[in-house]
Amino acid sequence: MRPWALLALSAGACGPAAPPPPAPLAFDCAAGYQALAQRIEAHPGMTRNPSDPGEPYRFFTEAGGAVSYVVTQPGAPGHPAIVRQAAITGNGAARMVNTGCPYGDPKGYAQLTAYLDQVAAALKSNTSPKSHAP
Repeated sequence: MRPWALLALSAGACGPAAPPPPAPLAFDCAAGYQALAQRIEAHPGMTRNPSDPGEPYRFFTEAGGAVSYVVTQPGAPGHPAIVRQAAITGNGAARMVNTGCPYGDPKGYAQLTAYLDQVAAALKSNTSPKSHAP
């Protein structure tokens, strides 16, 4: 190998390292709805996903796509509430696990999580959920 080729290879190896991915969000319901919603929106690497006009939810996804958040808006069942959805894989299958912070009406929150479970099942089976919102 020619000496200049070694120099070129070694120069490329010394380039800047890729920055590490952001740390996962600390999902702490004790922070309260407003503080946790702001923490989600401001978290490095978080992407705000589009919502249907008039839909009372904001959707966010962490870098890597394995964790998402649903932040309710006024008019949503269970508002105020925040749901964390994590894609869990094991035994060759993937499933969504919902955990959350039901700051508002417990019955509305149960309706919200049932809807999210229905959407996850529909996506898994490649069908449409019964409705767009609870």
